[in-house]
Amino acid sequence: MTTVSARFGARPRVHPWVVFCGRRAVLLVVSLFVVVTASFAMIRLIPGDPVRAALGVDAPADLVAAKRHELGLDRSLPQQYWDHLPRLARGDLGVSLVSGEPVADLVGARLPATLLLAGLAFVCVLVVALPGGLLAAVWTRGGRRPRTELAFTATTSVLAGVPGFVLATGLTAGLSVALPLFPVAGDLGPRSWVLPVLALAPAPTAVLLRIVRVETLEVLATDYVRTARAKRLSAVRLHLCHVAPNALTASLTYAGNLLPALIAGTVLVEKVFAWPGIGSAMAQSVAAQDYAVVEASVLVLGSSVLVVNFLVDLALALLDPRSVIRKT
Repeated sequence: MTTVSARFGARPRVHPWVVFCGRRAVLLVVSLFVVVTASFAMIRLIPGDPVRAALGVDAPADLVAAKRHELGLDRSLPQQYWDHLPRLARGDLGVSLVSGEPVADLVGARLPATLLLAGLAFVCVLVVALPGGLLAAVWTRGGRRPRTELAFTATTSVLAGVPGFVLATGLTAGLSVALPLFPVAGDLGPRSWVLPVLALAPAPTAVLLRIVRVETLEVLATDYVRTARAKRLSAVRLHLCHVAPNALTASLTYAGNLLPALIAGTVLVEKVFAWPGIGSAMAQSVAAQDYAVVEASVLVLGSSVLVVNFLVDLALALLDPRSVIRKT
């Protein structure tokens, strides 16, 4: 008897990579839509009149009404939302109520500074945490050096629990005011990058150190590592060729998600150091009730996080192609 698949033709099998990338792309689009909607609603639901705040409390009522009509704020929220979407699709983020500057220009000028700060912190985290976690595991495996293990656990616990803005304030007081070693604020070159990066990097570094150490200890206890030791391989070859590749696979999954977290975490640190990024612009705009800039800043930061997460998923899939098959 002729089977259904033989009669009508077997359904062509879609390549797992196509399915994987398609699902991630759909998830990215849906997430971007949620961010756009949430940023729009958040700003509109904040109490207060941004037009009155921008023009001043003594501004004539007819001028305020005309400005609200110009910005479309006298329309219903659903109508404002549907007018908002086409403007976003064209890259139009509106105009600052305070300065009159196009918000897209303001955000475009400040985004590189935020990405620079987050990128430098990310590199520092990887440079310290990946080899540091491996070394900590090698030194303390099998219950060796308990004092070193205790010091490692205590130090990483403290660093992981210190908020970035608290550390930023302490660094400013210690290394800019008491000891004028670094600039206290602004982007004045490489020396001014040190303190913001030191404020951002310690907490994620401490967390990743502990993850790398735990993963490395599990690998060191496996049979193939014991077999490699029995073959009298050198310590460098054993740890770099057999231990590190297997221990860092799971750790890199967490490390890949650090960059989006660092981008989002720059807001308070930028405020402390008057860093010319999106975070400080958003903080200033909240105080001035310049809601167009606040909304655009939230949207750009949220979108940056989502896009970086999407790229991280693709990079991790390239490092471990088996995950693509498992998830399709």
